[in-house]
Amino acid sequence: MIKNPRNIHLVKGLSSLLTFSLTGTLSFQSTNSYAQQPQEHSNILWISTEDMSPHLGCYGDKVANTPNIDKLASQGIRYTNVFTTAAISAPCRAGIITGMYQTSIGCMHMRTTSYRRSAENPIEFTAVPPHYVKTFTEYLRAAGYYCTNNSKTDYQFAKDPVPASIWDECSRNAHYRNRPDKSQPFFAVFNWTGTHESQNWDISKVKTDPKKVAVPPYYPDNEIIRSNLAIMYDNIARLDSVVGVLLADLEKEGELDNTIIFFWGDHGDGLPRAKRWLYDSGLNIPLIIKWPDKSKAGTVEERLISSIDFGPSVLSLAGVPVPAHMQGIPFLGRQAGTPRDAVFAARDRVDESYDMIRSVRTKDYLYIRNYYPNEQFPIWVPYLSNMPIYKEMLRLDAESKLTGPQKS
Repeated sequence: MIKNPRNIHLVKGLSSLLTFSLTGTLSFQSTNSYAQQPQEHSNILWISTEDMSPHLGCYGDKVANTPNIDKLASQGIRYTNVFTTAAISAPCRAGIITGMYQTSIGCMHMRTTSYRRSAENPIEFTAVPPHYVKTFTEYLRAAGYYCTNNSKTDYQFAKDPVPASIWDECSRNAHYRNRPDKSQPFFAVFNWTGTHESQNWDISKVKTDPKKVAVPPYYPDNEIIRSNLAIMYDNIARLDSVVGVLLADLEKEGELDNTIIFFWGDHGDGLPRAKRWLYDSGLNIPLIIKWPDKSKAGTVEERLISSIDFGPSVLSLAGVPVPAHMQGIPFLGRQAGTPRDAVFAARDRVDESYDMIRSVRTKDYLYIRNYYPNEQFPIWVPYLSNMPIYKEMLRLDAESKLTGPQKS
């Protein structure tokens, strides 16, 4: 690793061939191919959660209490190399709903429609993507799908209420069972906020044994740090119960055998050095996909996938042509493209504080480029300062008790 704290990081390993064109553009060459059998006209259910790396039993985490999600993985495909295009929700979700990099459509800053005012950011605004950019659900609806969202949006380019063209229903009551014609295929999203960063702030009532959690080397090891990690596991256990209810509802409605199920997270852990940062701890997420016939049940897929690939893959599964402007690459259905040999991510303004970082990752290397080397590593984010881990690290730093990666 190159030890320039605000310039370049290079993390070991590389399997793909890196080349530079005459124009200086970095490219990645691959000869692999992959395609999943199409499941046109099947229902599609997305279960998404927030601020969570792959802390699940099926991913080998021995502390996680996740029997329902583990069962889903045993009946489907578990993906291990899935990365988001941002380590924070709104920019990432703008990319997911459009199938485009947030930096391409003006949605890269966190956030636009609501954030604390400062001298640098005195007004509220919404991003304005190019006129030809549509959400992938608009194409699904045009193809006859009933599309519901329950209920987070956070797209950066639209304030509540979101444009009526995006969803048939978008509210806390939105549900596929509300479609007037029960034979109509549906695409339904249920987003769980209980794993969000803010749910880790109160460590007064911890159920998970703090002694059992693994403390990353970039945190000091004490009771406060362990309790903060333990409450994260408590929230993941509650998420698992919610997943169990959603799957039971699907079976009760008689749709389980005709529905493709996705489970995924929007970015990594809502903890210091994870959320907001372009390390694996901020970008690597779980993704599990179960097919109605349980094909490839219990398998593991190591293909590199970006979060902007999700929407185009849904269109491909539904038999809807993927628009040429979308930058996401379908990894499922008849339109599945050549596997990626790299995924990309960006960090820009985070609430009040400006930054500019870019990353590219292959299966073996992570390259991070910092464009503001004059900035301190811990830029000031008041929202983050609510986290017990962060408060504790600030205290220990003031007492000169942090060294090595903890000091960074």
